[in-house]
Order: sequence, then structure tokens, then C-alpha cells
Amino acid sequence: MTAHRTVRLVLSLLAGLLLAGTVTTTAHAEDGYRFWGYYQWTNGQWAFAQKGSEAVVPADGAVEGWRYALGGTKPRVPRAAGDFAAICGPTPAESGKKRVAVVVDPGTPEDAPAGATPKAATGTCVVTDPAATGAKILAAIEPVRIEKGLSCGIGGYPAQGCGEPVKNIKVPATDAPVQLQVGAAVGSTAKPATDNPAQTEDSGTPWAGIVIAALVVLVLAGGGVVVARRRASQQG
Repeated sequence: MTAHRTVRLVLSLLAGLLLAGTVTTTAHAEDGYRFWGYYQWTNGQWAFAQKGSEAVVPADGAVEGWRYALGGTKPRVPRAAGDFAAICGPTPAESGKKRVAVVVDPGTPEDAPAGATPKAATGTCVVTDPAATGAKILAAIEPVRIEKGLSCGIGGYPAQGCGEPVKNIKVPATDAPVQLQVGAAVGSTAKPATDNPAQTEDSGTPWAGIVIAALVVLVLAGGGVVVARRRASQQG
């Protein structure tokens, strides 16, 4: 295990202990951190990852989650459900590969560092090697800024900073759910069914060719009739 991987694993476990405290029911002020949290969709809810993303190998059909937020004693999970069918359903399975749905939630404006504006939460289906780790799967979607063994920025957000402590943060009791922007699958080589000429409504018959051939026949037939009439008139 490399030094960076060891650091990442230790820091991830420490973050898990930090986030595993008592869940409060009202907003309150506390000291915390601003960072990307790593989650897995398990039994119908988000669970904070117990290992760093380099040490997790998601199975086919798994849903990974990343959420940027101000975190204290209350977990700040992705604000959209881990719906594998909605994210990966349209993507056909491929032999020798796995499909993993990934939810990336940059959080709210209140979570953002000064001057930064979070993008919308996204859902992406990644088709990749069965041995691919959570880190490799995330990197297939967006560039990841790594510092001190931590995933500090995803897709350029935030542009700087990494897990610095923040004094007197206010964590909301709940986060309003959001609708994911589901993008095109990443890594898939299979074509959607609608792109397959054999499955389109009119692809089985070359109508243009038939029409042209029919016109040619009509023209030739018309020419034959004219020639026959001329011969008949000459013989008469």
C-alpha cells in the first residue's frame, strides 16, 4: 500500500468517525469541515464509505455517491436517491464489464467556498472493468484534484482548498431533495437500440431505391409504347 493510499484511508476513516455522531433534528452551530464525502447506496439509503475510494471495488449494479458539503456531526449525504435503474437502465450490459451508477452532488450555495457556485447534481452510468475501484470510476466521469491523498475537487469544483476546518458552521436539519441531471453513459461501446438500423421502422426496405427503380421502369415502358406505335404507323 502506497503512502498516499494509507493517508487517504486513515483520513477517510477519521471523517467517517466525525460524521457518525448523533444526528440532530434542528439546525445548530458547530465546528466542522468542508469536503467531498464518499458514499454507497445501501439498503435504500446512503451510507458513508468505510474505506477510501481507491480501496473500494464496487460490484456490477452498485451506486456510488459523492457530496460536497460543510460537515460536522451530521452526515451530509447526496440529495438524490441512488436510483440505478434511472441512471444505468438505458445503458445495455456488456460482456466482461460492469455498470456502476455514480451520483455527484456539489452541494448547496451555503456549502460552497466564498466566490464559488456549485453545479447541479448529476447521475452518470460508468461501464468499466470489473476490477475498477471507486476512484477509477469517478475519474472516468470528471477530472479529480487529489491533494494529500484526498479527493479535493471534482470537475474543477472547488478550484482550491481541501478539507480545511471551518468554525461555527450551521448544518441544516435536512437537505431538500434534488432532481439529478442524468448524462450519457461513460465507457460504453454498445449502441442504443434506436441507433441500430435493423431495429428502425423503415430500415428493412430500401424505399428510395424502389421508387427510383419504379420510375425507370415506367420511363422505359413509356418509351417502348412510343416505339411500338411508330412501327405500327409505318407498317400501316
